[in-house]
Amino acid sequence: QVQLVESGGGLVQPGGSLRLSCAASGSIFSLYAMGWYRQAPGKQRELVAGITSGGSTNYADSVKGRFTISRDNAKNTVYLQMNSLKPEDTAVYYCNAAIHSGGFPRDYWGQGTQVTVSS
Repeated sequence: QVQLVESGGGLVQPGGSLRLSCAASGSIFSLYAMGWYRQAPGKQRELVAGITSGGSTNYADSVKGRFTISRDNAKNTVYLQMNSLKPEDTAVYYCNAAIHSGGFPRDYWGQGTQVTVSS
């Protein structure tokens, strides 16, 4: 059984910072690409940032220069450092990972963590 557990969400004022963490646990043979998605009320879930097992990254245009994704392969953990937060960053943030845990590799999702940017 594989689990992704997120932490670090909360309420922050515009211009502030938050750091999200997502740890994968369970029977993990291989951990491939990891990423963060977000979903705001009434909107579709969108990719925020992704990182390959080798460390290559990609970002949504809306967060480039403000957010940084990183990972610690020894801890099976991915991070999202969010700086200069804006009200439009308010959403539920979900961790995603491609994991080989017996059988074929598949995508796993975390339970989501709320990020609210408001004064």
